[in-house]
Amino acid sequence: MEDPEVQGMKKMSNIYESAANTLGIFNSPCLTKVELRVACKGISDRDALSKPDPCVILKMQSHGQWFEVDRTEVIRTCINPVYSKLFTVDFYFEEVQRLRFEVHDISSNHNGLKEADFLGGMECTLGQIVSQRKLSKSLLKHGNTAGKSSITVIAEELSGNDDYVELAFNARKLDDKDFFSKSDPFLEIFRMNDDATQQLVHRTEVVMNNLSPAWKSFKVSVNSLCSGDPDRRLKCIVWDWDSNGKHDFIGEFTSTFKEMRGAMEGKQVQWECINPKYKAKKKNYKNSGIVILNQCKVCM
Repeated sequence: MEDPEVQGMKKMSNIYESAANTLGIFNSPCLTKVELRVACKGISDRDALSKPDPCVILKMQSHGQWFEVDRTEVIRTCINPVYSKLFTVDFYFEEVQRLRFEVHDISSNHNGLKEADFLGGMECTLGQIVSQRKLSKSLLKHGNTAGKSSITVIAEELSGNDDYVELAFNARKLDDKDFFSKSDPFLEIFRMNDDATQQLVHRTEVVMNNLSPAWKSFKVSVNSLCSGDPDRRLKCIVWDWDSNGKHDFIGEFTSTFKEMRGAMEGKQVQWECINPKYKAKKKNYKNSGIVILNQCKVCM
């Protein structure tokens, strides 16, 4: 799902802190670290015949100038993107931290923002997001004109548990959803919240033309994964990626961080990937493949 440019940027360690320290923005002590989740709705491209490939750029203001802090992954062919990339920022007490979220269409033939289409932006303060927990505003285009598109930012304070967990999944014998080739699977992990909503935690890369994919390992904070509750339910969904953005459902399963920790010390945990419709209609249905957790490592 990510293009090489964004993957390369992920290798830059702690962009936010290094930028803030270099520019000497803040004088007061850091109050807490905050994770920001971003989603957009109704994004329109200049070309009405195609859907955009949106990416959100987070910028911060210093001495009247905006500098880039970080950016999300690019989601191909999507007008309602939900990003798995989190922005982790320091919230400073009694400091006005002005943020700007810019949405750009990063198509595959673009070599950076200079050639990308600007799809809209939103400005606010970090304090506004933290106090409201969930902030939704219209995306403004050049000239501050508001269209039908909007952006939602959700803030979650890290609750003193700064541990991260590294997870590595693979699968075998997934259902083939393509006629002329094999499925192009990717995995999404959702945290089930107390209010019955679900929150995207991570989306893996797509492994092309492979029914037994091995996805790259990834790190996520324990707070983001399960809000520090090892028994909180996690919903995992496997999709077959399609270039038109209409991905085919392969199957799903549920788990907990407590169960995933069984993959520590060289062990494996596995789940049957189930398609409920197939299970209800097919008498001999067993599963739509097996998903395996090869590694679960807690990092400080």
